[in-house]
Amino acid sequence: MRKKTWTHPIKMSTLLILNDAPYGTERSYNALRLAKALTKKGDKVLVFLMGDAVTCAAAGQRVPTGYYNAGDMVRMAGAEVRLCGTCMDARGLSVDRLVEGAHRGSLEDLAAWTAEAAKVLVF
Repeated sequence: MRKKTWTHPIKMSTLLILNDAPYGTERSYNALRLAKALTKKGDKVLVFLMGDAVTCAAAGQRVPTGYYNAGDMVRMAGAEVRLCGTCMDARGLSVDRLVEGAHRGSLEDLAAWTAEAAKVLVF
């Protein structure tokens, strides 16, 4: 039997798991910057927010002039974004308060994404 050869490269996904709050450290900020850079290159990027990182996707954030807005960064990352539902509940963050493109997820979603991703980076 002949081995099948691909005529074009298959784009694999990169999963970024964020745990830190949007402000205070720069981990979530840097992860969202990386997500945007990877999507610009044409890579499929998945972002899963858990712990305090779920607040990165909160709509209506007001930050000082010249300071980054994590909500805007989530919205503009070009990635599929899901949030840990348990973490959302623990922080009183409801689905109607999320930025466009962010969706409530579950640990089962994270497990499936982890199993399928070519690369997993944790911030």
